[in-house]
Amino acid sequence: MGKKKVRIGMIGYKFVAKAHSHAFRDLPFYFDPETVPVLQAIAGRNEDGVREAAEKMGFASYETDWRRLIERDDIDLIDIVSPNHTHAEIAIAAAEAGKHVFCEKPLAMTLSEAKRMLEAVQKAGVVHMIGHAYRYAPAVQYAKKLISEGRLGKIYHIRATYLQDFIINPDFPLVWRLRKDVTGSGALGDIAAHILDLARFLVGEFTEVTSMMETFIKERPLEKASFGLKAIGDKTAKGTVEVDDATAFLARFENGALGVFDATRVAAGNRNGNRFEINGEKGSIRWDLENMNNLQVYFTDDEPGLQGFRTINCTEEHHPYAGAYWPPGLIIGYEHTFINLMSDLMDGITNGYSPSPNFVDGVRNQAVLDAVEKSANSRQWEKIERE
Repeated sequence: MGKKKVRIGMIGYKFVAKAHSHAFRDLPFYFDPETVPVLQAIAGRNEDGVREAAEKMGFASYETDWRRLIERDDIDLIDIVSPNHTHAEIAIAAAEAGKHVFCEKPLAMTLSEAKRMLEAVQKAGVVHMIGHAYRYAPAVQYAKKLISEGRLGKIYHIRATYLQDFIINPDFPLVWRLRKDVTGSGALGDIAAHILDLARFLVGEFTEVTSMMETFIKERPLEKASFGLKAIGDKTAKGTVEVDDATAFLARFENGALGVFDATRVAAGNRNGNRFEINGEKGSIRWDLENMNNLQVYFTDDEPGLQGFRTINCTEEHHPYAGAYWPPGLIIGYEHTFINLMSDLMDGITNGYSPSPNFVDGVRNQAVLDAVEKSANSRQWEKIERE
């Protein structure tokens, strides 16, 4: 008997679409899912661009209107990799059409939008996930295991940063990630969303935050063309930047832990500095995406003279997901986090559940994002809204 197939309809065809498509294609090579993804169709407004993407990434067909993709009977799952302002409309339409939904982060532009998306997928009874792939680095999963087993004891602190510099040049144009009407927020929704999701995954739920946000470069050239995270600007015309270049906030958690968070896209020399350190009563852990296979671990009960952070190369079968790949020490990369995530997505579709992170996580993350933005305006501590 052949395996069940899930026919993928992807909306969007650039940077993240490449990561998702690669994961769907390579998933059956490393894992043995009962349900396998099939790249059925991809949608984008530019016909030449989406046709080229379909051919390159291996989709059987393409559409220039995402609504047509949702109407098709040969599509089982809608994968949303389009800009943030499109997420809610597409996800709700997909759910109402009975399609499973996978959506990139942040889930929505606002908390109310995120709640409507969650309501739609729950009412339709479809499987749903959100694209926080950094959870799926084996080292991060192993950190979760150590914390869950109590190896660090009571958690006291998390310090998390996400530092980039890709828009540090004032001549970098006003791309969609810098337009509030399209993206919702800047560094906050783009990259702080990742570290607060990791914090929720590893430490627990937030209760309150206090924050500040800043836009250092107030005007930028209008965009003429963009290619992934690169773009060409119009030297004769400028527009106002309405989103944050940087966000910093303090947080308290339900379990009593304290958090310090810092996200910026103008930190010179930092290409993709997603890092955290967690301190507990019995030890600490550190992780850095730019060295993603290694987890640094310290235990207070190590004998004197041998105490210090040890570096664990999380490439062995003892480390979650790592056993699907190569012999120990042969490292994996960014793209494999998506493969690991998609393996859980396929298992969810097979067995009728929505693996975490799903739209529930998306709503809870959005509640933190909204509270951070509210606090930056009020200059006060803000409680996190809970459903």
